[in-house]
Amino acid sequence: YTEAWDADKTSIHVMPDTPEILLARANAANVSNKHYQKAWDEAKAKSYDMRADAIPIKHAKASRDIASEYKYKETHEKEKGHYIGCKTAQEDPKLSLAARAMQLQNDRLYRKAYHDSKTQIHMPVDAMSVQAAKECQTLVSDIDYRQYLHQWTCLPDQNDVIHARKAYDLQSDAVYKSDLEWLRGIGWLPNDSPEVKRVKQAQDLLSDNVYRTPIDSLKYTSIVDAPGVLLAKANAEQVSIVR
Repeated sequence: YTEAWDADKTSIHVMPDTPEILLARANAANVSNKHYQKAWDEAKAKSYDMRADAIPIKHAKASRDIASEYKYKETHEKEKGHYIGCKTAQEDPKLSLAARAMQLQNDRLYRKAYHDSKTQIHMPVDAMSVQAAKECQTLVSDIDYRQYLHQWTCLPDQNDVIHARKAYDLQSDAVYKSDLEWLRGIGWLPNDSPEVKRVKQAQDLLSDNVYRTPIDSLKYTSIVDAPGVLLAKANAEQVSIVR
């Protein structure tokens, strides 16, 4: 059933001079990389003659030598050691002066003698300052200031011990302030108390609304028979066009 259709599918005949075929060939020629580079490939295949003393060759060599770091530093490397004019760097006065200045500016060498001399202190034991320091140390010494008495031992049920504990409790700051800590934060004052009245009176005295009267609350009226009013009225009647 499909044999004839399959045979027909493989036999396709298109005319070579149709507009679509011609357009496809033109597009293929336009986008072809081979046709695009054909002239360049033909120019490369031709032989060329360029002499070594040509101006472009010399220009390229000169540019390469100038840009080369080796050529740039070659003269400097050859002339190293010919600027001083002395056999050694120590004989040059400028280099010696620079080395001396660097040595003086070096903080470690500058303070070396001071640090070495700090550990070499020679002071006689009978000097006045040493004796005074020893005496001051004896005066401020806590060991010599406090002389602990004998550690007595007492029974816990003795009258002296009980009385001492009661005295300690009465003098104790924690017991003394326990009521204050309990009452802290729960204070209250009645409305008619002297403190509340004093605060209210102070607020009334400091109140700006009571002390000062607002200017916009006052009513201003002009005097009818003032000289300025009479003069204005007379001028208005004289210049009136209606009159």
